[in-house]
Amino acid sequence: MKNTLRCFFAGLAAMAISTVSVYAQKGPGIFDGQSDVGRVKHPGSAVYNAALQQYAIKGSGTNIWGNHDEFHFVWKKMKGDFLLRTTGAFIGKGVEMHRKWGWMVRTSLDTASAHINAVEHGDGLTSLQYRRTTGATTEEIKSKITHADVIQLERKGNTYTMSVARKGDTFVTEEVKDVDLGDDVYVGLFVCSHNPDVTEEAVFNNVRIVVPADKTMNGYQKYIGSSIEILDLSTQNSKIIYQSPKSIQAPNWTQDNKWLIYNKDGLLYKYDLKTNTPVVLNTGSVNQNNNDHVLSFDGKMLAISSATKGSDGSIGWTVPVTGGEPKRMNEVGPSYMHGWSPDGQYLVFTGQRDKEFDIYRIPAKGGPEVRMTTAPGLDDGPEYTPDGKYIYFNSVRTGLMQVWRMKADGTEQTQITHDDFNNWFPHVSPDGKWIVFITFLKDEVAAGDHPFYKHVYLRVLPIDGGAGVEPKVVAYLYGGQGTINTPSWAPDSKHLAFVSNSAWLYPIFPIEK
Repeated sequence: MKNTLRCFFAGLAAMAISTVSVYAQKGPGIFDGQSDVGRVKHPGSAVYNAALQQYAIKGSGTNIWGNHDEFHFVWKKMKGDFLLRTTGAFIGKGVEMHRKWGWMVRTSLDTASAHINAVEHGDGLTSLQYRRTTGATTEEIKSKITHADVIQLERKGNTYTMSVARKGDTFVTEEVKDVDLGDDVYVGLFVCSHNPDVTEEAVFNNVRIVVPADKTMNGYQKYIGSSIEILDLSTQNSKIIYQSPKSIQAPNWTQDNKWLIYNKDGLLYKYDLKTNTPVVLNTGSVNQNNNDHVLSFDGKMLAISSATKGSDGSIGWTVPVTGGEPKRMNEVGPSYMHGWSPDGQYLVFTGQRDKEFDIYRIPAKGGPEVRMTTAPGLDDGPEYTPDGKYIYFNSVRTGLMQVWRMKADGTEQTQITHDDFNNWFPHVSPDGKWIVFITFLKDEVAAGDHPFYKHVYLRVLPIDGGAGVEPKVVAYLYGGQGTINTPSWAPDSKHLAFVSNSAWLYPIFPIEK
């Protein structure tokens, strides 16, 4: 009888834990709501700083572990596949070594709910933790690294992948399969103090909720939404300034710091950075413009790439930055314009001739083209340094796509990056000190391709490189084709413009009507 009563009261206790009511408030920023989950002693809170696009979250709670949880949760209801990413950090030294912040996916707001979370602890432990069913014991997979600043959690069906990094490094991943939380879930950021008597605070930047493209989608025929982002290289924090449900690609930053020039639906647009509004840039009868367009160093001219009636694919053109009827540069195609010489005398471009893609130079006033690379395999993305001495480009000639450099006359072709990634489109900063390029994962993308809708990095490297100098990640994003095909440095060499992608657009940021 005693054993029966003990089991009965234990069952009642479990029911009490699992049915604690949750008081939900309206969510800050992009989130639907915020709630204290479980019996917290001190209510949590969350504040969104619109100027910084930053979240500050305070939370209490005993733990997120065992068969129930206590913490503060800032959440959004989601269905289907998604990717969650942020850069986070605790404020202050804290009290408990196992205080926690991170991303969570949860079946309900019940304290004993099934869930999975990618979490950073106060002592640096980084792990993937999950409870498979309501009231079950929490399980854990510890990351190979500690003290992660960047945490990403991705869902594909019932498979969850945690990707984490110390800021500047590439991701390290852990994965768990067959965790069925249901299709309709709560996703969001959380803070737990691991001590019911105190409240801890964490700050979150680069908060992104991405709905990826369908895996069967051909990104060259059908598109998902685009966001223009501005990255501050000193903090590695980026802000979304404009969004479109269509495919925006390849922002150029004008020298006067007033405009970004990008392409969409075959047209070029000038985006006013002060008013956050785009206007069409007149390119006359040339109206099939792609994402290979580049400003001259003096900011007066624009080289563009566009197919036209009777052409063999893309052809290079030049047009004043104020607009007008473009002047044709190439007799044959495909030709993709990428760089001006600093004196404005020459253009460099990628051209396919005799089934081989190579780098070519052509006089900006028109004239015969000169082939500059002859190695087998794709060469692409040529761009002059501000002093005119070198041309940087990317080449697949050694296997993976890597960054290369040659003198302005095409001699001394030298490989700059030597890593296990595919690196495309090196762009030289206006002060001539840095290059930025986009990096694709070799297990996702063939070396000779740079498709839409992939996991990519933006990485920077001192222009002189040097033995042992590794590229530094400055942005982690979902993008690819159109992200930085063209030079996108700000005139101050301290900011970058780029495009990221998601099928879900953020309602708090400007959206194209």
